[in-house]
Amino acid sequence: TWNVLLSFSGLVALIQLLFLPFFPESPPYLLLQKGDKAGCLKAMKQLWGEGNYHAEFDDLMKEKAITKGTKIMNVLEVLREPSVYPQLLTMLLVLLSLQLCGLSATANLRESIIPYVSLGVSISELISIIFCSSIIDRFGRRVLLCGGYLLMALILVLLETSLLL
Repeated sequence: TWNVLLSFSGLVALIQLLFLPFFPESPPYLLLQKGDKAGCLKAMKQLWGEGNYHAEFDDLMKEKAITKGTKIMNVLEVLREPSVYPQLLTMLLVLLSLQLCGLSATANLRESIIPYVSLGVSISELISIIFCSSIIDRFGRRVLLCGGYLLMALILVLLETSLLL
């Protein structure tokens, strides 16, 4: 019954996909990224009701004033910035250490191709991290969350169907 357990994550993704459109955009995203004060206040009102959210809004306005002079960097600019090398090195070490967990060895592959599979998985993860980081800035998180959940649910339905057939 492992296929039922596998399809459970697709069910959760489908539920999240159905409810995600009813939630407002993130107030910090609306104010800091899009510069939409009215949308930010509307989202805060929807999230917190008629409560006192004005202190939070004032904090966001202070943050916007502080970050007004800073430049938003894309992925390649971040990779060229020496001040973020320790964080990038930490992320790279975590990514590479995941390949030592033995997932490639448990996939019933010939022992001679396991290093190549591990290298391929590492490269594909690195490419997906760079690709996803760059498209988040372009499309926003909400569109990517909806698209990701929809794609995950679709792939798991196809996987479950192929396993049953």
